[in-house]
Order: sequence, then structure tokens, then C-alpha cells
Amino acid sequence: MAIPDFQSLMRPVLAAVADGMPLALAVLRKQVASSFPLSEAELQERLASGKQTVINNRIGWARTYLNKAGLLCIPAKGMVQITARGLETLRTGPERITVSWLKRYPEFADFHMSRPTDTASPSEQIEPAEESTPDEQLAAAHQALMLSLADELLAQVRAASPSFFEQLVVDLMLAMGYGGSRKEAGRATQQTSDGGIDGIIKEDKLGLGVIYLQAKRWSNMVHRPEIDKFIGALTRQRARKGVFITTSDFSAGARDAALGLDIKVVLIDGSKLARLMVENNLGCTVKHVYEVRELDSDYFNEA
Repeated sequence: MAIPDFQSLMRPVLAAVADGMPLALAVLRKQVASSFPLSEAELQERLASGKQTVINNRIGWARTYLNKAGLLCIPAKGMVQITARGLETLRTGPERITVSWLKRYPEFADFHMSRPTDTASPSEQIEPAEESTPDEQLAAAHQALMLSLADELLAQVRAASPSFFEQLVVDLMLAMGYGGSRKEAGRATQQTSDGGIDGIIKEDKLGLGVIYLQAKRWSNMVHRPEIDKFIGALTRQRARKGVFITTSDFSAGARDAALGLDIKVVLIDGSKLARLMVENNLGCTVKHVYEVRELDSDYFNEA
């Protein structure tokens, strides 16, 4: 099954502490997670940041929202306990507790709503998406911005000159840690005598290996004959590794041609090229930096 959203976890979180006794958060997470038929892969699925599992993050936010609504309290560090309001909710509340339902409590409504600034109009007030936790909303917004940036980058690359594209390939390989210095990389990518290869670049700063390159600033799809030609050129050079980069895409036949070979051939299409540029900060710059802070529980450890 799909991992439940954090609202679907609110009632199970309350039910786990229905006996009124304090419960350790770690135990709460295990009990709530085990109440759903989740596969091992789903239990281990992590957030985009990689720092926490999705299920634990959602249980944590369910606990936070219930606490802000006064249905749970935190009697001690790392502990959770149900309140009288929480017990009443289990008796008379809905089967699925939602953010909208919790807004009946003024303290929760104050917590949840993003207040407009002095210069903002009421219409600019932000209402967060209720199906996602704040961590997931932040990750989704970041992902959307990165995809939009990648689209813009690819459009710029496709409009650039062939010579600029060749330099971009060198810059990208350098940004990813290949090629040694820029001067060495420039020499390494000079046109070779083999028509199936555009250039070579050092695999590392010591030059212990080389990677052969083919770069196509095309709008049309790359088909198998081009890959076969590249593989043939690699074979003649007794090369072991090659990278074929295009601003367009590869046909299924082209992708099949690069599989199951003694030679390692990596295909980078336009979409992947743009993503690599974003990941390696090539052709783009940092616009804003937002720091997300969390409680440092060690600071409050008086033992």
C-alpha cells in the first residue's frame, strides 16, 4: 500500500496512547507504522534529504499537529501523552482527523496559518497543502523549482552555438571532478583523428585513465547507428569508457546498443544534461538560501 499521508496517521497516533500513559516517541513510531501493512521498502523509504524515513517524518508531523491542537502533550523529552481533549476526540471525533478539522481549536489555527506581513494583503496569505507535511511541501517546492530551472537551462543550451556546447561539455566534466585542470581539459578535448569521437578527457587529476566523448547539439533524436559508430570508434582506440552527450534524446534502440558491452558507455540526454548542470551549479547561480532548523535536544540534557 501507499505510505499514509500524515493526516491519516493522526488518529492512529492518538489511539497508540489511548491508555493515558506517557509513551516514548520511538515506541510510538514503531507501533503506528506496524498498524499499516507497509512493505519493508515502504518502511525504509526516505525523504529527498535522505535524513529520515517518510513514515517516521509523517508520524512526527502528526504528533506535532496533534500537540499544537491540544490533543497530545509532551510530558518529558522524547515522550508523548494524550490529553483529555485527545481522549474526547477518540470518543466523538471523526475516523480521519484532518488539518481542517483541527482548526476548530484557536491555538491550532494560530499555529497553522501563515500570517500576512504588514505590507501583504489578506489574499497573499498562504494556506499550506494539507496532504503533505511541511518537510514534504518544502521538498516538493524545491523539486519544482529545480525542474523549471533545468528546462530553462536546456532551452539555453539548445540555442547556443556548437563551439559553446563543446566548451559546456568540458566545463561539466570539470565540475563533476574529471579532466584535471581547465587547461589540461582543453587540450584533452581537441578533435581526434577518429570521426566517431569528439574528444578525450582525463578520468582523474592524475590521468590514470581517459574518457572518450561524443557531443551532439541536436534537436532530432539520436538513433542506434550513431551509438554503434561511437562504440566502433572506442573499440579502435582500445578505450574502456565513453560518454555520449546530446541535447535531444536517445531512441530505445540507441539505449539498447549501449547495454551489455565490455566497454562502459554512458548516455546523457538533454534532460539529464540539464539536471547535471543544476546539480553541479553550471550555468546557474544560487538565488536564495533557506535554513531549516530543528530542536537540539542535547542542549537541554541536564544529566
